[in-house]
Amino acid sequence: MTKRFFITGTDTDIGKTLVACALLQSITKAGYRTAGYKPVATGCEMTPEGLRNHDALALIKNSSATLCYEQVNPLAFLSPTSPHIASRDAGQYIDVTLLSAGLRKLEDLAEWVIIEGAGGWFTPLAKSLTYADWVIAEQLPVVMVVGIKLGCINHALLTQLAIENAKLPLLGWIANHPIHSSHQLNDYILTLTQYLNAPFLGEIPWLNVLDQDNLTNYINFSYLETLTHK
Repeated sequence: MTKRFFITGTDTDIGKTLVACALLQSITKAGYRTAGYKPVATGCEMTPEGLRNHDALALIKNSSATLCYEQVNPLAFLSPTSPHIASRDAGQYIDVTLLSAGLRKLEDLAEWVIIEGAGGWFTPLAKSLTYADWVIAEQLPVVMVVGIKLGCINHALLTQLAIENAKLPLLGWIANHPIHSSHQLNDYILTLTQYLNAPFLGEIPWLNVLDQDNLTNYINFSYLETLTHK
């Protein structure tokens, strides 16, 4: 049976894609066939091939299954804003059945599917629909990315509470450093390990683009693998 889980974050631009790529690399290294999935992407660029999203391209690069762009990112929008606004601007409202249909196809191609959300847990997809609603409908286990910066403790605890209230399993959390700073970051991580109920699965330091091809040492995939086999 295909393992699949949802990557959420404490905010936007805190490293969900980086963590997703680290997990894809780690799972592939362990011998599994992997696929990344970014069902909805905004802030895409127009190319000769059509709209393309940098995050989705990174997931394709780090998946071991051979995937075309549309399989990884079926809903792409130009505006760099919330999906419900970007889709409205494009005149193409988001149908969550397309998200689920795309996931079914990837489940046939890979043993592990890593699904990256957009923004935070309650990112709106439509007037009365959030990303969380789809994750709940799909009953996806969750991995939370915490962007280690001022405010992250409160954001992490609120996100954890929302996931728990949805009665979904929070498999673990990963600390990522989205800014190049050293101010009390270790104190933030220590506090998070004391307050969060989920296992700490790894820490990714601040990296430049050239350092992102070998991320396996930052993730405790063996522990995540154990959790998903319970």
